[in-house]
Amino acid sequence: MKTVNPDSSSRSLLLADAAINLALGGLLLLHPQRLVQILGLPEVSSGFYPSVLGGVLIGIGVALLVAYRGGTGGLGLDGAVAINICGAGTVVVWLLSAPRQFSIAGRMTLWVVAVLVLGIGFVELIYRLRR
Repeated sequence: MKTVNPDSSSRSLLLADAAINLALGGLLLLHPQRLVQILGLPEVSSGFYPSVLGGVLIGIGVALLVAYRGGTGGLGLDGAVAINICGAGTVVVWLLSAPRQFSIAGRMTLWVVAVLVLGIGFVELIYRLRR
């Protein structure tokens, strides 16, 4: 894969963007309902959606760090791997730790989505590591 080395200005932007995504993602992942309340966002009955968003933001932050260190042009495959594994991984954690939060149909749907997204993420990762 072709490596792209960003200039110092874009590296600074990538690092700042990564820090913001990782910080907000971590807060949403660890304290979803409290952060929603502090930010004055619409109330949620469960922390599921805010924490999944947190997982996705962490994935974006990791992808930005990969780009910061001179990874592939844009977020590309490395970014897709980070976002897929973090986002779907968060869904799996919810399914395992709080299965009663979801109806049977909801659990089945989320397991299908999580397995598909994790599956493509790991296929992408294996492909990337072999190149």
